[in-house]
Amino acid sequence: MNTLSGEQLINPIAKPDVPQELAENIILTSLNDVYDWARLSSLWPLLYGTACCFIEFAAMIGSRFDFDRFGLVPRSSPRQADLLITAGTITMKMAPALVRLYEQMPEPKYVIAMGACTITGGMFSTDSYSAVRGVDKLIPVDVYLPGCPPRPEAIMDAIVKLRKKMANEDMRERGNLQQTHRFYSAKHEMKAVAPILTGEYLTAATRQAPPRELAEAMGMPLPALKATEKETVDRA
Repeated sequence: MNTLSGEQLINPIAKPDVPQELAENIILTSLNDVYDWARLSSLWPLLYGTACCFIEFAAMIGSRFDFDRFGLVPRSSPRQADLLITAGTITMKMAPALVRLYEQMPEPKYVIAMGACTITGGMFSTDSYSAVRGVDKLIPVDVYLPGCPPRPEAIMDAIVKLRKKMANEDMRERGNLQQTHRFYSAKHEMKAVAPILTGEYLTAATRQAPPRELAEAMGMPLPALKATEKETVDRA
Protein backbone atom coordinates (compact mmCIF):
# COMPACT_ATOMS: atom_id res chain seq x y z
CA MET A 1 0.00 0.00 0.00
CA ASN A 2 1.42 3.38 -1.03
CA THR A 3 1.75 5.85 1.79
CA LEU A 4 2.86 9.43 1.95
CA SER A 5 4.02 10.81 5.31
CA GLY A 6 2.25 8.02 7.12
CA GLU A 7 -1.10 8.70 5.38
CA GLN A 8 -2.86 6.26 3.05
CA LEU A 9 -3.41 7.37 -0.57
CA ILE A 10 -7.01 7.44 -1.74
CA ASN A 11 -6.11 6.47 -5.35
CA PRO A 12 -3.04 4.23 -5.33
CA ILE A 13 -1.03 3.86 -8.52
CA ALA A 14 -0.68 0.12 -8.20
CA LYS A 15 -3.35 -2.13 -9.82
CA PRO A 16 -5.78 -3.40 -7.19
CA ASP A 17 -5.63 -7.12 -6.57
CA VAL A 18 -8.89 -9.04 -6.98
CA PRO A 19 -9.09 -12.19 -4.89
CA GLN A 20 -9.38 -15.44 -6.85
CA GLU A 21 -12.76 -16.35 -5.33
CA LEU A 22 -14.21 -13.04 -6.52
CA ALA A 23 -12.64 -13.16 -9.98
CA GLU A 24 -14.38 -16.44 -10.76
CA ASN A 25 -17.85 -15.37 -9.63
CA ILE A 26 -18.26 -11.72 -10.61
CA ILE A 27 -18.85 -10.44 -14.12
CA LEU A 28 -18.49 -6.74 -14.79
CA THR A 29 -20.52 -5.45 -17.72
CA SER A 30 -22.92 -2.71 -18.67
CA LEU A 31 -26.67 -2.77 -18.49
CA ASN A 32 -26.88 -2.19 -22.24
CA ASP A 33 -24.77 -5.29 -22.98
CA VAL A 34 -26.94 -7.44 -20.72
CA TYR A 35 -30.05 -6.04 -22.40
CA ASP A 36 -28.73 -6.83 -25.89
CA TRP A 37 -27.53 -10.29 -24.84
CA ALA A 38 -30.93 -11.17 -23.40
CA ARG A 39 -32.76 -10.07 -26.53
CA LEU A 40 -30.51 -11.77 -29.07
CA SER A 41 -30.57 -15.01 -27.06
CA SER A 42 -34.37 -15.24 -26.95
CA LEU A 43 -35.79 -14.27 -30.33
CA TRP A 44 -39.40 -15.33 -30.70
CA PRO A 45 -40.39 -15.46 -34.39
CA LEU A 46 -43.97 -15.12 -35.52
CA LEU A 47 -45.46 -18.10 -37.36
CA TYR A 48 -46.17 -16.18 -40.54
CA GLY A 49 -45.94 -17.56 -44.06
CA THR A 50 -47.71 -16.85 -47.32
CA ALA A 51 -46.00 -18.98 -49.98
CA CYS A 52 -43.29 -21.56 -50.69
CA CYS A 53 -40.62 -19.86 -48.53
CA PHE A 54 -42.51 -20.91 -45.44
CA ILE A 55 -41.81 -24.58 -46.29
CA GLU A 56 -38.10 -23.86 -45.79
CA PHE A 57 -38.84 -21.95 -42.61
CA ALA A 58 -40.91 -24.88 -41.32
CA ALA A 59 -38.07 -27.26 -42.19
CA MET A 60 -35.76 -25.20 -40.01
CA ILE A 61 -38.07 -25.79 -37.05
CA GLY A 62 -37.70 -29.56 -37.45
CA SER A 63 -35.15 -31.81 -35.79
CA ARG A 64 -32.72 -31.82 -38.71
CA PHE A 65 -31.80 -28.14 -38.40
CA ASP A 66 -33.22 -27.47 -34.91
CA PHE A 67 -33.24 -23.70 -34.73
CA ASP A 68 -34.17 -23.94 -31.04
CA ARG A 69 -30.45 -23.91 -30.33
CA PHE A 70 -30.57 -20.14 -30.86
CA GLY A 71 -33.28 -19.73 -28.28
CA LEU A 72 -35.92 -19.17 -30.96
CA VAL A 73 -39.41 -20.03 -29.82
CA PRO A 74 -42.09 -19.78 -32.56
CA ARG A 75 -45.18 -17.93 -31.44
CA SER A 76 -48.64 -17.82 -32.98
CA SER A 77 -49.56 -14.43 -31.51
CA PRO A 78 -47.93 -11.19 -32.67
CA ARG A 79 -48.20 -9.80 -29.13
CA GLN A 80 -45.69 -12.44 -27.97
CA ALA A 81 -43.27 -12.26 -30.92
CA ASP A 82 -40.38 -9.92 -31.66
CA LEU A 83 -39.16 -11.34 -35.00
CA LEU A 84 -41.17 -11.33 -38.22
CA ILE A 85 -39.86 -13.42 -41.12
CA THR A 86 -41.86 -12.56 -44.23
CA ALA A 87 -41.72 -16.04 -45.76
CA GLY A 88 -43.49 -15.82 -49.11
CA THR A 89 -44.99 -13.45 -51.62
CA ILE A 90 -46.81 -10.44 -50.21
CA THR A 91 -49.78 -9.29 -52.26
CA MET A 92 -51.61 -6.00 -52.02
CA LYS A 93 -54.53 -7.79 -50.40
CA MET A 94 -52.23 -9.23 -47.72
CA ALA A 95 -50.34 -5.95 -47.17
CA PRO A 96 -52.78 -4.38 -44.64
CA ALA A 97 -52.82 -7.63 -42.63
CA LEU A 98 -49.01 -7.74 -42.61
CA VAL A 99 -48.76 -4.15 -41.39
CA ARG A 100 -51.36 -4.86 -38.72
CA LEU A 101 -49.41 -7.88 -37.46
CA TYR A 102 -46.19 -5.87 -37.39
CA GLU A 103 -47.77 -3.02 -35.45
CA GLN A 104 -49.21 -5.46 -32.90
CA MET A 105 -45.73 -6.79 -32.10
CA PRO A 106 -44.09 -5.20 -29.05
CA GLU A 107 -40.94 -3.14 -29.29
CA PRO A 108 -38.14 -3.84 -29.99
CA LYS A 109 -39.03 -5.93 -33.04
CA TYR A 110 -37.13 -7.05 -36.11
CA VAL A 111 -37.95 -8.14 -39.66
CA ILE A 112 -36.16 -10.53 -42.01
CA ALA A 113 -37.25 -10.25 -45.65
CA MET A 114 -37.00 -13.86 -46.82
CA GLY A 115 -36.90 -14.72 -50.50
CA ALA A 116 -36.78 -12.77 -53.74
CA CYS A 117 -40.54 -12.20 -53.77
CA THR A 118 -40.52 -10.20 -50.54
CA ILE A 119 -37.39 -8.23 -51.48
CA THR A 120 -38.17 -7.16 -55.07
CA GLY A 121 -41.32 -9.00 -56.11
CA GLY A 122 -39.32 -11.87 -57.60
CA MET A 123 -40.79 -13.61 -60.61
CA PHE A 124 -44.02 -11.66 -60.13
CA SER A 125 -42.38 -8.23 -60.44
CA THR A 126 -42.88 -7.99 -64.23
CA ASP A 127 -46.37 -9.21 -65.05
CA SER A 128 -48.27 -9.30 -61.76
CA TYR A 129 -50.61 -6.51 -60.77
CA SER A 130 -51.04 -7.63 -57.15
CA ALA A 131 -47.53 -8.51 -55.89
CA VAL A 132 -45.83 -5.97 -53.64
CA ARG A 133 -42.46 -4.96 -55.12
CA GLY A 134 -40.52 -5.09 -51.87
CA VAL A 135 -41.82 -5.59 -48.36
CA ASP A 136 -39.67 -2.66 -47.19
CA LYS A 137 -42.35 -0.41 -48.66
CA LEU A 138 -44.64 -1.66 -45.91
CA ILE A 139 -42.48 -2.30 -42.83
CA PRO A 140 -38.82 -1.62 -41.94
CA VAL A 141 -36.50 -4.52 -42.78
CA ASP A 142 -33.38 -5.37 -40.77
CA VAL A 143 -31.91 -8.26 -42.79
CA TYR A 144 -32.47 -9.16 -46.46
CA LEU A 145 -32.30 -12.88 -47.27
CA PRO A 146 -32.21 -13.48 -51.07
CA GLY A 147 -33.04 -16.76 -52.75
CA CYS A 148 -35.94 -18.56 -54.36
CA PRO A 149 -36.45 -20.09 -51.90
CA PRO A 150 -33.53 -19.82 -49.44
CA ARG A 151 -32.50 -23.02 -47.71
CA PRO A 152 -32.80 -23.41 -43.93
CA GLU A 153 -29.04 -22.90 -43.60
CA ALA A 154 -29.44 -19.47 -45.20
CA ILE A 155 -32.18 -18.58 -42.72
CA MET A 156 -29.90 -19.53 -39.86
CA ASP A 157 -27.14 -17.38 -41.34
CA ALA A 158 -29.56 -14.45 -41.55
CA ILE A 159 -30.49 -14.96 -37.89
CA VAL A 160 -26.80 -14.98 -36.94
CA LYS A 161 -26.31 -11.67 -38.78
CA LEU A 162 -29.37 -10.26 -37.04
CA ARG A 163 -27.96 -11.33 -33.68
CA LYS A 164 -24.70 -9.52 -34.46
CA LYS A 165 -26.65 -6.41 -35.34
CA MET A 166 -28.62 -6.62 -32.11
CA ALA A 167 -25.42 -7.06 -30.08
CA ASN A 168 -24.13 -3.69 -31.30
CA GLU A 169 -27.33 -1.76 -30.67
CA ASP A 170 -27.92 0.80 -27.99
CA MET A 171 -31.32 0.69 -26.34
CA ARG A 172 -31.49 4.49 -26.44
CA GLU A 173 -30.98 4.71 -30.21
CA ARG A 174 -33.40 2.03 -31.41
CA GLY A 175 -36.28 4.51 -31.71
CA ASN A 176 -34.27 6.75 -34.04
CA LEU A 177 -33.93 3.99 -36.64
CA GLN A 178 -37.62 3.35 -37.21
CA GLN A 179 -39.12 3.78 -40.66
CA THR A 180 -41.46 6.76 -40.85
CA HIS A 181 -42.91 6.48 -44.37
CA ARG A 182 -45.04 3.50 -45.33
CA PHE A 183 -46.83 3.14 -48.63
CA TYR A 184 -49.13 0.16 -48.33
CA SER A 185 -52.31 1.86 -49.51
CA ALA A 186 -53.20 4.27 -52.28
CA LYS A 187 -56.24 6.31 -53.19
CA HIS A 188 -58.28 4.99 -56.08
CA GLU A 189 -61.34 6.01 -58.08
CA MET A 190 -63.08 2.66 -58.08
CA LYS A 191 -66.83 2.63 -57.65
CA ALA A 192 -68.52 0.15 -55.39
CA VAL A 193 -71.08 -2.05 -57.11
CA ALA A 194 -73.68 -4.41 -55.79
CA PRO A 195 -72.38 -7.93 -55.14
CA ILE A 196 -73.15 -10.55 -57.76
CA LEU A 197 -73.20 -13.58 -55.50
CA THR A 198 -75.90 -12.77 -52.97
CA GLY A 199 -77.02 -16.30 -52.15
CA GLU A 200 -80.57 -15.71 -53.39
CA TYR A 201 -80.24 -18.48 -55.97
CA LEU A 202 -80.24 -21.01 -53.14
CA THR A 203 -83.85 -20.12 -52.35
CA ALA A 204 -85.08 -20.44 -55.94
CA ALA A 205 -87.95 -22.84 -56.60
CA THR A 206 -85.84 -24.92 -58.98
CA ARG A 207 -83.26 -25.39 -56.23
CA GLN A 208 -85.82 -26.45 -53.65
CA ALA A 209 -87.44 -29.07 -55.90
CA PRO A 210 -86.25 -30.28 -59.33
CA PRO A 211 -88.52 -29.98 -62.39
CA ARG A 212 -91.22 -32.68 -62.69
CA GLU A 213 -89.80 -34.12 -65.89
CA LEU A 214 -86.34 -34.52 -64.34
CA ALA A 215 -87.75 -36.11 -61.18
CA GLU A 216 -89.79 -38.61 -63.18
CA ALA A 217 -86.81 -39.50 -65.36
CA MET A 218 -84.62 -40.13 -62.28
CA GLY A 219 -87.33 -42.01 -60.42
CA MET A 220 -87.45 -39.54 -57.57
CA PRO A 221 -90.53 -39.42 -55.32
CA LEU A 222 -92.73 -36.45 -56.13
CA PRO A 223 -94.57 -34.38 -53.54
CA ALA A 224 -98.35 -34.36 -53.56
CA LEU A 225 -99.76 -31.85 -56.05
CA LYS A 226 -102.21 -29.18 -55.08
CA ALA A 227 -105.53 -28.76 -56.84
CA THR A 228 -104.31 -25.89 -59.02
CA GLU A 229 -101.25 -27.84 -59.99
CA LYS A 230 -103.39 -30.86 -60.92
CA GLU A 231 -105.52 -28.74 -63.26
CA THR A 232 -102.38 -27.36 -64.89
CA VAL A 233 -100.98 -30.86 -65.43
CA ASP A 234 -104.30 -32.14 -66.85
CA ARG A 235 -104.57 -29.26 -69.29
CA ALA A 236 -101.00 -29.90 -70.41
